[in-house]
Amino acid sequence: MKILVTGSAGFIGFFLTKKLLDTGHTVVGIDNLNDYYDVNLKLGRLNELGITNTKFDSKNAQSSSKYSAFKFIKLNISDTKKMDELFKTEYFDAVCNLAAQAGVRYSLENPHAYIQSNVSGFLNILEGCRNYNVNNLCFASSSSVYGLNTSQPFKTTDNTDHQISIYAATKKSNEMMAHTYAHLFGIKTTGVRFFTVYGPWGRPDMAPMLFTDAILNNRPIKVFNNGNMSRDFTYVEDIVDGLVKIISNPASSSNNWDSLSPLPNISSAPYKIYNIGNNKPIKLMDFIESLENHLGIKAKKEMLPMQPGDVESTFADVTELINDFDYKPSTDLDTGIEKFVAWYKSFYIKEGSK
Repeated sequence: MKILVTGSAGFIGFFLTKKLLDTGHTVVGIDNLNDYYDVNLKLGRLNELGITNTKFDSKNAQSSSKYSAFKFIKLNISDTKKMDELFKTEYFDAVCNLAAQAGVRYSLENPHAYIQSNVSGFLNILEGCRNYNVNNLCFASSSSVYGLNTSQPFKTTDNTDHQISIYAATKKSNEMMAHTYAHLFGIKTTGVRFFTVYGPWGRPDMAPMLFTDAILNNRPIKVFNNGNMSRDFTYVEDIVDGLVKIISNPASSSNNWDSLSPLPNISSAPYKIYNIGNNKPIKLMDFIESLENHLGIKAKKEMLPMQPGDVESTFADVTELINDFDYKPSTDLDTGIEKFVAWYKSFYIKEGSK
């Protein structure tokens, strides 16, 4: 298949692009390379994919020196005209939309960025699929949509009407918009709610990178809610394995649909929502301990209260993903942290990229 991966210089987008290329697909990757976090990290990911020229021109695609089936275009999904041109000229078989303004806490500071990228940008994706006959769309949602819901594990049949951050609200809106296009235009659409993804090449604004940087530089790590938190930490390659299966098997209408008692995760339209996580929440303090063990340094801890927009615990019920795709996360925390620390030392310390 010829697949558009948006956010291909991002954390998950990079790993998904590599996996798709390694399994024989053709990939067009786009990313706006914004400075929400260190652009050098994004360029490093692209370099791993064989995109070595860092002087990007949004008008021209760059072909990979490593993968003949990959080309990269610097492009913002919120640019309506250029997104239409992209769909018009490339003839995609499938789209996986991972491009978004990320981060719960940053959405408190700059909410407009989230509406522009996550809502207006996603509309451009939907319109591209509609206007140019792309009948296979996978898109990133988030565990954040569960909001004030405290019933765990989180199930896709749960109510998700009470978000507590603009970031989460935009992700919920993506699900609603996607269902509308699946219903009106028959676009086979699957939304994926990610749960705390970690691993090599991860985002600098997330706990593994923040903690490692602080520990190695003898600074205290900020431990929110006094450490009484847990997350369904999921290794990035396990996430990508699930995504590839979803892309290869687009959604269909559900035989279990009941308009008198509608479930939020299925539809009479070709639409489906999945959780994708480790299905095994890990205490934050256990995560920190594993990081300390692999770094060989004890962390200094600054215990802080809960942050606005944050939640105490996340725990994914991935039963549907297991039943439909035989999804089985295989990377335990200790192995995942070991791989992450090895990469971090190689990229930031040996190569002097920081």
